[in-house]
Amino acid sequence: MPLYRIREAAELLGVSDDTLRRWVDAGRLSVEADAAGRQVVDGTELARLATEVAGATERPTPRPILVESARNRFVGLVTRVVRDTVMAQVDVQAGPHRLVSLMSREAADDLGLEPGVLAIASVKSTHVVIEKPEQP
Repeated sequence: MPLYRIREAAELLGVSDDTLRRWVDAGRLSVEADAAGRQVVDGTELARLATEVAGATERPTPRPILVESARNRFVGLVTRVVRDTVMAQVDVQAGPHRLVSLMSREAADDLGLEPGVLAIASVKSTHVVIEKPEQP
């Protein structure tokens, strides 16, 4: 497992070196000495603390959207959600339009997407493919 010096560990957690040292003194994080005698943090231990710190951080409440840059917004119903261990395919029926979105499973779970849920599919793309049908 990788080892991180105090300065590196503090930077990864977004705190000062002093804060990290206080956490070590309080027993929130354990350190060991590397071959040169410097204090280092085990990567597994640092990952555990990073998750703990992120979970304890209060998320700001999102404000209502005033203006949206995406021009194509389709209001519809989720008709199908196919999840695997990492990704999810979400089908939305918006009037005559069927839209399919691929997203992380975590995002689909966080949004509570299931068949019958009202959703807005917001489409913004830098590439639009145009096809020309055969003329009769």
